[in-house]
Amino acid sequence: MTSAPHARDAHDDERDGPDGRHRRPEGLDDATVDALGELSAALEVVEQARGFLYGFHRLTGKADLALGDAVEKLRAAGHGEIADQLDRELIGRNVIDGRWTFQIVEDYDDGYYALFQESEKNARDALAGGRRHLFEAEMKEARRTPGHRHHAALPHDPDDGEPHGPA
Repeated sequence: MTSAPHARDAHDDERDGPDGRHRRPEGLDDATVDALGELSAALEVVEQARGFLYGFHRLTGKADLALGDAVEKLRAAGHGEIADQLDRELIGRNVIDGRWTFQIVEDYDDGYYALFQESEKNARDALAGGRRHLFEAEMKEARRTPGHRHHAALPHDPDDGEPHGPA
């Protein structure tokens, strides 16, 4: 990640620029915003890895059920010895010694993933008053064109057409 872009200094209108949840607290330096942005990016990679792990869990379970169907078809087609061997060796087998995939997912969730989430939150709480995505909010502010369609700082209220969001 590169150094944090400075948000525009003028926030005369509370609807211009990031909402209060995405403005850096007084005195928070660029290096800290950059470091917290990198920490957040690392957590996003862990989130993606967790998604792949859940995908592995689902696909492995689906394969085991499909294997059961294949075994029954082999048995019905008169190939009982092969069906019995597949049934005995593969159906319901642990994917890692002593573990099915749900146990791997639970260990990951309760261990590494939970600690990573907690550690990232603790760092944000200690350094940025719990604010999330400060780096990205400042990047958005630096890259958008104020007043240009599709470049609003905040979502628009459909009732008045004006941007809105918590301050």
